[in-house]
Amino acid sequence: MKRTRFGVRDRLSRDAAELQRLAAGLADSGGKLEDSYWEARLSETVDSLLKHGAEDDLNTALDRLFEASPEAHDELADMVEARAETSRLEARGQSFDILLFAAPVLAWSRFSIPACPVPAANLAALAVQLGAHVGSGPARVALADFLFSPDQLPRSFCDTRQLTNALGEAALAGRHLPIDTATLAETNRFLSDVRYLVGAIAVPQGQPPFRWNEKDGGKENALKEWHKQGGPSLDPLLTGCAWEPVLPDAYHTACRNADRLSRPYSLRASVAFLQTLLGLMPAGLRAVVGPCYDRRMEEYRVGLGPREQSDIYHGIVWPLLGAEDEATDAAGEIETVLREAGVKDVVFLDHHFPMEFCDDCGAPFYPNADAEMVHAEMPEPNGGDSQALH
Repeated sequence: MKRTRFGVRDRLSRDAAELQRLAAGLADSGGKLEDSYWEARLSETVDSLLKHGAEDDLNTALDRLFEASPEAHDELADMVEARAETSRLEARGQSFDILLFAAPVLAWSRFSIPACPVPAANLAALAVQLGAHVGSGPARVALADFLFSPDQLPRSFCDTRQLTNALGEAALAGRHLPIDTATLAETNRFLSDVRYLVGAIAVPQGQPPFRWNEKDGGKENALKEWHKQGGPSLDPLLTGCAWEPVLPDAYHTACRNADRLSRPYSLRASVAFLQTLLGLMPAGLRAVVGPCYDRRMEEYRVGLGPREQSDIYHGIVWPLLGAEDEATDAAGEIETVLREAGVKDVVFLDHHFPMEFCDDCGAPFYPNADAEMVHAEMPEPNGGDSQALH
């Protein structure tokens, strides 16, 4: 998940300046003892700003460091994410560490992918399976009672910290967290997308949060069992969808993993979609891949259409994430995924395409074999006039 960039304020506040100083000290640290000193000071300052809702100070410091000191920026970004997704709460005279986690699900459908409330029975069953296969032995698990789309996740670090505390309190009270759906954003409709279960793990201070932190645990087995045992309770939430779980993990890590895995998943889903809807076999498709630029390269766009024509029936955006740039071999990964999906005709265009969108519907334009950026248009099943796939 790309870390969100926000506009820089003209003046640097005292708190934002202090964040920069502490992050720079941590980036320049020469040993573990010094690391511990800077980390303690930085975490204390970040905690205070999160508690008081000082989102502007956090983002201003991140923006300034992004240009001035990439190493210090990364240290501060890691600390802000870590403090937003963790907290410590007291219950019955005992201290508990709280960790916000996400359980992403990749899904695709010819219809709308649900973002919906989770019925109480499903929620209880999902929490039991997450506790058994993802949480550690002493972990208590609470879930938000909603299956979120990416548009509906917390929009800021301060919002994330508030959700961490609310779910942590729910876990310690042995209940789940009701979500006010009236406050949630509308969900954009895509052929393939990610849905998220969000919850908190509460463990006695110093105890491991995850099953794979224990001696006999492992991530591969945790994902396998979560899919197998949690699947029956997820299926009713994703009616009409093909879906695939991503390993539940700490909130920001899980979201970034889902972003990364959703790219190849979208390619495979698009090939399957064209085969299902039009009977167009993968070997009969042509994929045209072009890089798109703003101030720098931002993404690849992949146009899919019939092999013997220049028409583009469907398209996929493959964004560059995190530190990825032109030197990253994303093109090689795209080609590998397409060929594994059965697409034999893959064309790479050596152009600097602009990031163009349709003025009417906002859909991205995709490259065709003539090196033109065009609107994806699905043909009518009966061979009549084509229609836009938005």
